[in-house]
Order: sequence, then C-alpha cells, then structure tokens
Amino acid sequence: MISSRGRYALRIMADMAEHDGGEPVSIREIAERQDISAKYMEQIVSALVRAGLVRSVRGAQGGYHLAMRPAEITAGMILRATEGDLAPSQCLSPGGAACEYAGTCPSRNVFRRLYGAINGVIDGITLEEMIRESETEN
Repeated sequence: MISSRGRYALRIMADMAEHDGGEPVSIREIAERQDISAKYMEQIVSALVRAGLVRSVRGAQGGYHLAMRPAEITAGMILRATEGDLAPSQCLSPGGAACEYAGTCPSRNVFRRLYGAINGVIDGITLEEMIRESETEN
C-alpha cells in the first residue's frame, strides 16, 4: 500500500508542475493549496530534492522548481523517492533478504508478476499525463 507520504508527493509534484510560472513555488503556497501540513511537506520535498526531482532556490524569493520537465518525471520516480522500493515481497526487493525457499516457492512467481505490473504502471505514467488525465476527469 502506498503511504500518505507517497500520495502527497504525487500531489505536490503535480502542484509544482501546474503552478510553475518561472518563479520558485514556496512550501507554504503548495501546503495551502493541497491542505498538507507545511512541516510534513518539507520532509517529503526534502526526499524529492535528494532524488534529483526537485531543485531548491534559496533566498527571499526562494522556493522549489521541478528539476526536469513534467514529461520526463514518472510516477515511479516520485513514489520510489518517497516510498523506497515497491516490491510486494521482500524476496524481490533489491538488496532484500534472500528466502531459503526462493527456488521452490510457488508464490514467488505471483509476486514477480505483480511487481512487474506495478512497475509497468507507475513507470509508464508521467507527471504530465497525470495532470492532463486529472483535468479531463474533473
């Protein structure tokens, strides 16, 4: 299950993309529009900066910009930056603990296929598409 951190990260990134008029967007502005605690948002944005998805601008007129165009950022990039790996089972997670039954476990193929489907969906949707699809739904 995707936590509030991952869900909020998607909303924050969409908000930045929609309100980027060339000037940095402040945490306070996004927090008000998205009804997210500014303190919690700072933690999320910090993870997005570390992942290279968001760039910070210091100073009185500072704030945040997307580090890439919305068409270059996928939902998968955003979710992995905030959630970590999304493997449905520890045995499939990169660097995860090896299971002693990995070679004979009948459920491993189920989890492998699920993991492939998850990655296929989140890596196949860009931030630009998320925004465009949201606009057509509303």
